[in-house]
Amino acid sequence: MGKLVLSLNGAVQGEFQLNKERMTIGRKPDNDVQVDNLAVSGKHALVITILDDSFLEDLGSTNGTYVNGKLIKKHALRDGDVVGIGKHELKYVNEHATADDEEFEKTMIIRPGSASAAVAAAKAAEEAGAAAAAQAAAPRPAAAVSAPSPAAVPGGMPLGKLQVLNGPIAGKELELGKALITLGKPGVQVAVISRRPKGYFLTHIEGDGKNNNYPVVNGTTIGGQAYAMKSGDVIELAGIKMSFTLTR
Repeated sequence: MGKLVLSLNGAVQGEFQLNKERMTIGRKPDNDVQVDNLAVSGKHALVITILDDSFLEDLGSTNGTYVNGKLIKKHALRDGDVVGIGKHELKYVNEHATADDEEFEKTMIIRPGSASAAVAAAKAAEEAGAAAAAQAAAPRPAAAVSAPSPAAVPGGMPLGKLQVLNGPIAGKELELGKALITLGKPGVQVAVISRRPKGYFLTHIEGDGKNNNYPVVNGTTIGGQAYAMKSGDVIELAGIKMSFTLTR
Protein backbone atom coordinates (compact mmCIF):
# COMPACT_ATOMS: atom_id res chain seq x y z
CA MET A 1 0.00 0.00 0.00
CA GLY A 2 1.33 3.42 -0.94
CA LYS A 3 1.39 6.54 1.22
CA LEU A 4 1.82 10.28 0.90
CA VAL A 5 4.25 12.12 3.19
CA LEU A 6 3.27 15.78 3.63
CA SER A 7 6.04 18.31 4.28
CA LEU A 8 6.63 22.06 4.30
CA ASN A 9 10.13 23.44 3.83
CA GLY A 10 11.55 20.01 4.54
CA ALA A 11 9.66 19.50 7.81
CA VAL A 12 7.33 16.48 7.77
CA GLN A 13 3.78 17.37 8.80
CA GLY A 14 2.04 14.04 8.40
CA GLU A 15 1.74 10.71 6.61
CA PHE A 16 -1.38 9.49 4.82
CA GLN A 17 -1.91 5.85 3.88
CA LEU A 18 -3.63 5.43 0.50
CA ASN A 19 -6.08 2.92 1.93
CA LYS A 20 -9.15 4.19 0.04
CA GLU A 21 -9.90 3.95 -3.66
CA ARG A 22 -10.47 7.71 -3.91
CA MET A 23 -8.76 10.29 -1.68
CA THR A 24 -9.02 14.04 -2.12
CA ILE A 25 -6.34 16.61 -1.33
CA GLY A 26 -7.24 20.20 -0.52
CA ARG A 27 -7.59 23.07 1.90
CA LYS A 28 -11.09 22.24 3.20
CA PRO A 29 -11.31 20.03 6.30
CA ASP A 30 -13.49 17.42 4.58
CA ASN A 31 -10.56 16.30 2.38
CA ASP A 32 -8.79 13.04 3.13
CA VAL A 33 -5.50 14.95 3.01
CA GLN A 34 -6.00 18.47 4.32
CA VAL A 35 -3.38 21.06 3.46
CA ASP A 36 -4.28 24.25 5.31
CA ASN A 37 -2.75 26.90 3.10
CA LEU A 38 -4.37 29.66 1.04
CA ALA A 39 -2.35 28.64 -2.03
CA VAL A 40 -4.18 25.30 -1.99
CA SER A 41 -7.67 25.06 -3.49
CA GLY A 42 -10.60 23.78 -1.45
CA LYS A 43 -10.67 20.58 -3.54
CA HIS A 44 -7.24 20.62 -5.14
CA ALA A 45 -6.44 17.11 -6.36
CA LEU A 46 -7.65 13.52 -6.34
CA VAL A 47 -5.71 10.29 -5.86
CA ILE A 48 -7.27 7.10 -7.21
CA THR A 49 -5.72 3.83 -6.06
CA ILE A 50 -6.28 0.60 -7.99
CA LEU A 51 -4.42 -2.46 -6.71
CA ASP A 52 -0.79 -1.37 -6.16
CA ASP A 53 -1.03 1.73 -8.33
CA SER A 54 -2.17 5.26 -7.63
CA PHE A 55 -3.17 7.96 -10.11
CA LEU A 56 -3.13 11.68 -9.40
CA GLU A 57 -5.57 14.11 -11.01
CA ASP A 58 -5.73 17.90 -10.64
CA LEU A 59 -9.31 19.00 -9.92
CA GLY A 60 -9.09 22.35 -11.70
CA SER A 61 -7.10 23.96 -8.89
CA THR A 62 -6.26 27.66 -9.04
CA ASN A 63 -2.49 27.26 -8.71
CA GLY A 64 -2.05 23.86 -10.32
CA THR A 65 -0.62 20.52 -9.26
CA TYR A 66 3.02 19.68 -9.93
CA VAL A 67 4.91 16.39 -9.95
CA ASN A 68 8.69 16.63 -9.74
CA GLY A 69 8.39 20.28 -10.78
CA LYS A 70 6.20 19.62 -13.84
CA LEU A 71 2.63 20.90 -14.10
CA ILE A 72 0.23 17.97 -14.61
CA LYS A 73 -3.45 17.29 -15.15
CA LYS A 74 -3.19 13.51 -14.69
CA HIS A 75 -0.21 11.46 -13.57
CA ALA A 76 0.47 7.82 -12.73
CA LEU A 77 2.45 8.03 -9.51
CA ARG A 78 5.83 6.33 -9.20
CA ASP A 79 7.73 5.57 -6.02
CA GLY A 80 9.60 8.71 -4.95
CA ASP A 81 7.48 11.22 -6.91
CA VAL A 82 7.17 14.59 -5.21
CA VAL A 83 3.79 16.29 -5.62
CA GLY A 84 3.80 20.07 -5.21
CA ILE A 85 0.64 21.93 -4.19
CA GLY A 86 1.06 25.51 -3.05
CA LYS A 87 4.15 25.64 -0.82
CA HIS A 88 3.68 22.08 0.40
CA GLU A 89 5.08 18.83 -0.91
CA LEU A 90 3.64 15.32 -0.83
CA LYS A 91 6.13 12.52 -1.43
CA TYR A 92 4.66 9.31 -2.84
CA VAL A 93 6.15 6.19 -1.27
CA ASN A 94 5.30 2.80 -2.80
CA GLU A 95 7.93 0.29 -3.84
CA HIS A 96 5.30 -1.87 -5.55
CA ALA A 97 3.94 0.77 -7.94
CA THR A 98 3.82 -0.51 -11.53
CA ALA A 99 1.70 1.98 -13.51
CA ASP A 100 3.11 4.47 -15.98
CA ASP A 101 1.84 7.64 -17.63
CA GLU A 102 1.86 6.05 -21.09
CA GLU A 103 -0.68 3.49 -19.89
CA PHE A 104 -2.80 6.04 -17.99
CA GLU A 105 -3.00 8.55 -20.83
CA LYS A 106 -4.19 6.03 -23.45
CA THR A 107 -7.82 7.01 -23.36
CA MET A 108 -10.51 6.22 -25.90
CA ILE A 109 -12.42 9.48 -26.13
CA ILE A 110 -16.07 9.00 -26.99
CA ARG A 111 -18.19 11.95 -28.07
CA PRO A 112 -21.98 11.69 -28.41
CA GLY A 113 -22.81 11.54 -32.11
CA SER A 114 -19.30 10.38 -33.01
CA ALA A 115 -19.52 6.73 -32.01
CA SER A 116 -18.26 5.52 -35.38
CA ALA A 117 -14.95 7.35 -35.18
CA ALA A 118 -14.42 6.51 -31.52
CA VAL A 119 -15.06 2.80 -31.91
CA ALA A 120 -13.02 2.61 -35.10
CA ALA A 121 -10.08 4.18 -33.28
CA ALA A 122 -10.47 1.83 -30.34
CA LYS A 123 -10.64 -1.17 -32.64
CA ALA A 124 -7.52 -0.09 -34.49
CA ALA A 125 -5.73 0.38 -31.18
CA GLU A 126 -6.86 -3.04 -29.99
CA GLU A 127 -5.39 -4.62 -33.12
CA ALA A 128 -2.12 -2.81 -32.38
CA GLY A 129 -2.18 -4.31 -28.90
CA ALA A 130 -3.89 -1.72 -26.67
CA ALA A 131 -6.69 0.81 -26.32
CA ALA A 132 -5.34 4.18 -27.52
CA ALA A 133 -6.16 7.84 -27.45
CA ALA A 134 -8.67 8.70 -30.14
CA GLN A 135 -9.93 12.23 -30.68
CA ALA A 136 -13.29 11.75 -32.35
CA ALA A 137 -14.25 14.89 -34.26
CA ALA A 138 -16.68 14.38 -37.14
CA PRO A 139 -16.22 14.35 -40.03
CA ARG A 140 -12.50 13.73 -39.53
CA PRO A 141 -11.57 10.23 -38.32
CA ALA A 142 -9.96 9.87 -34.94
CA ALA A 143 -6.31 8.91 -34.68
CA ALA A 144 -5.08 5.83 -32.88
CA VAL A 145 -1.81 5.53 -30.98
CA SER A 146 -0.14 2.15 -31.00
CA ALA A 147 1.31 0.59 -27.88
CA PRO A 148 3.21 -2.52 -26.78
CA SER A 149 1.30 -5.79 -26.92
CA PRO A 150 -0.73 -6.57 -23.80
CA ALA A 151 0.33 -9.27 -21.39
CA ALA A 152 -0.91 -12.77 -22.02
CA VAL A 153 -4.27 -13.66 -20.53
CA PRO A 154 -3.72 -15.53 -17.24
CA GLY A 155 -4.73 -19.18 -17.51
CA GLY A 156 -8.34 -19.81 -16.62
CA MET A 157 -9.26 -16.15 -16.18
CA PRO A 158 -12.23 -15.11 -18.36
CA LEU A 159 -11.57 -12.43 -20.95
CA GLY A 160 -14.06 -9.58 -21.10
CA LYS A 161 -15.22 -7.51 -24.03
CA LEU A 162 -17.34 -4.43 -24.69
CA GLN A 163 -19.87 -4.22 -27.52
CA VAL A 164 -21.26 -0.87 -28.65
CA LEU A 165 -25.07 -0.85 -28.58
CA ASN A 166 -25.98 2.51 -30.14
CA GLY A 167 -24.86 4.79 -32.92
CA PRO A 168 -23.98 4.03 -36.55
CA ILE A 169 -21.41 1.40 -35.66
CA ALA A 170 -23.41 -0.54 -33.08
CA GLY A 171 -22.15 -4.08 -32.77
CA LYS A 172 -18.44 -3.29 -32.84
CA GLU A 173 -16.44 -4.98 -30.07
CA LEU A 174 -13.36 -4.22 -27.97
CA GLU A 175 -11.57 -6.96 -26.04
CA LEU A 176 -10.41 -5.98 -22.55
CA GLY A 177 -7.02 -7.67 -22.42
CA LYS A 178 -5.08 -4.89 -20.67
CA ALA A 179 -4.77 -4.45 -16.92
CA LEU A 180 -6.14 -0.91 -17.21
CA ILE A 181 -8.27 0.61 -19.99
CA THR A 182 -9.61 4.15 -19.76
CA LEU A 183 -12.78 5.25 -21.53
CA GLY A 184 -14.68 8.50 -21.77
CA LYS A 185 -14.60 12.17 -22.64
CA PRO A 186 -12.27 14.45 -20.64
CA GLY A 187 -14.20 17.13 -18.77
CA VAL A 188 -17.40 15.10 -18.89
CA GLN A 189 -16.87 11.48 -17.95
CA VAL A 190 -13.75 9.37 -17.77
CA ALA A 191 -13.73 5.91 -16.20
CA VAL A 192 -11.22 3.10 -15.96
CA ILE A 193 -11.84 -0.62 -16.35
CA SER A 194 -9.31 -2.57 -14.30
CA ARG A 195 -8.65 -6.27 -14.75
CA ARG A 196 -8.05 -7.97 -11.40
CA PRO A 197 -7.76 -11.60 -10.27
CA LYS A 198 -11.40 -11.43 -9.10
CA GLY A 199 -12.70 -9.99 -12.35
CA TYR A 200 -13.28 -6.62 -14.04
CA PHE A 201 -14.04 -3.42 -12.13
CA LEU A 202 -15.35 -0.08 -13.42
CA THR A 203 -14.25 3.05 -11.55
CA HIS A 204 -15.12 6.71 -12.19
CA ILE A 205 -11.92 8.77 -12.32
CA GLU A 206 -12.57 12.24 -13.75
CA GLY A 207 -14.82 14.89 -12.21
CA ASP A 208 -16.41 15.18 -8.80
CA GLY A 209 -19.60 13.20 -9.37
CA LYS A 210 -21.89 16.24 -9.53
CA ASN A 211 -24.59 16.71 -12.17
CA ASN A 212 -25.03 12.95 -12.54
CA ASN A 213 -21.71 12.49 -14.32
CA TYR A 214 -20.89 9.09 -12.84
CA PRO A 215 -21.03 6.19 -15.30
CA VAL A 216 -24.36 4.38 -15.38
CA VAL A 217 -24.66 0.57 -15.26
CA ASN A 218 -28.03 -1.08 -15.89
CA GLY A 219 -29.76 2.27 -15.40
CA THR A 220 -28.10 3.11 -12.06
CA THR A 221 -25.08 5.36 -11.42
CA ILE A 222 -22.13 3.52 -9.89
CA GLY A 223 -21.07 6.35 -7.56
CA GLY A 224 -17.49 6.86 -6.44
CA GLN A 225 -16.60 3.28 -5.58
CA ALA A 226 -15.37 0.52 -7.89
CA TYR A 227 -18.17 -1.50 -9.47
CA ALA A 228 -17.65 -5.24 -9.94
CA MET A 229 -18.72 -5.85 -13.53
CA LYS A 230 -20.96 -8.79 -14.42
CA SER A 231 -21.52 -10.41 -17.77
CA GLY A 232 -24.55 -8.79 -19.39
CA ASP A 233 -24.07 -5.37 -17.78
CA VAL A 234 -25.03 -2.37 -19.91
CA ILE A 235 -22.72 0.61 -19.39
CA GLU A 236 -23.58 4.19 -20.36
CA LEU A 237 -20.60 6.53 -20.65
CA ALA A 238 -20.36 9.88 -22.45
CA GLY A 239 -23.53 9.19 -24.43
CA ILE A 240 -22.48 5.72 -25.62
CA LYS A 241 -24.09 2.46 -24.46
CA MET A 242 -21.95 -0.65 -24.29
CA SER A 243 -22.63 -4.19 -23.13
CA PHE A 244 -20.04 -6.13 -21.14
CA THR A 245 -19.65 -9.87 -21.55
CA LEU A 246 -17.16 -12.54 -20.55
CA THR A 247 -16.01 -14.54 -23.56
CA ARG A 248 -14.39 -17.47 -21.77
